[in-house]
Amino acid sequence: MASSSSQYQIKIMAEYAKSDRSSCKKCAKQIAKKSLRVGMVSRDARGFDITKWHHLDCFPLGSAQHSHSPSPSLLLHSIKGFDSLQTSDQEALKELLDKSVEDGKVRKRDEDEVEESGNSKKAKLSTSHGEPNLEIAFSLSDIKDKYKDATLQPKWKAFKTIIFLEQDDGLHNSNKIAAFDFDGCLVKTSVKRVGADAWSLMYPSVPDKLQGLYNDGFKLVIFTNESNIERWKKKRQVAVDSKIGRLNNFIKRVNVPIQVFIACGLGESSIQAADPFRKPKPGMWHVMEKHFNSGISIDMDQSFYVGDAAGRENDHSDADIKFAEAIGLKFYVPEEYFGA
Repeated sequence: MASSSSQYQIKIMAEYAKSDRSSCKKCAKQIAKKSLRVGMVSRDARGFDITKWHHLDCFPLGSAQHSHSPSPSLLLHSIKGFDSLQTSDQEALKELLDKSVEDGKVRKRDEDEVEESGNSKKAKLSTSHGEPNLEIAFSLSDIKDKYKDATLQPKWKAFKTIIFLEQDDGLHNSNKIAAFDFDGCLVKTSVKRVGADAWSLMYPSVPDKLQGLYNDGFKLVIFTNESNIERWKKKRQVAVDSKIGRLNNFIKRVNVPIQVFIACGLGESSIQAADPFRKPKPGMWHVMEKHFNSGISIDMDQSFYVGDAAGRENDHSDADIKFAEAIGLKFYVPEEYFGA
């Protein structure tokens, strides 16, 4: 998530990539192992450091500067890891800095325009498909470490009626999204059982399929409903720990970085409207698209969604196919995509 407020302290670091699992936050392409990567580290209002890695040529160095920035030479040696770089890479970084200083005034003006736009009380999340435009007020101050009275595990946060997994270093932000339901699609679960280990793979091919998509540059995203987190008021912590535990263990099992959004709200009833984030409503997708994909436009022709709730005779609902239709995504049922 990008932070536009000047209250966040921004630092820069440079190093040689320890693996090939990081991707550039500008071009979304893989950063090769042992190649130079430059990161912008921001500490948000919650006290968490967020590092956004870039290829050297993609790094927006000017966005880390302000009118009161020190001289280029001082700034260079304030970059963590600069002194350990090879001489040629130090020179390349210095050249990038010199260029950013030259057009710094232009960049600062552009950033001020973006900040002014981003600080509006309502951020309109638009879609050209199905559902009308959805307005959601989104700010870092609304992100919590707890969902109501339930404490979340590390790297998990709550926004309104969504629980989400903070982005891991190896996750690709991409114009290609491979999205999935969780229960009944990626894993088998039972409503009668709770716990982090109460699941099994839905299909043996799931790990290889996900790894292949990741290697092809897709960002993997899980969108899952879990109304028990809202309903089980006296056992909400149990419901939260069970759902998050299963997702954590699943991600460890398939060994691929995945972005996750859990909709905890309730569906439509005679006394209330449907929660805007609960499938088939497209709220989770809009939040991901606008605030958790580095501003990269999504190619709807290449992106798709897989889910088991397709409105067939034995399906529990049609929430998944309606979710895909509302967004404008190609839709597959699990047996079609993973193979029965």
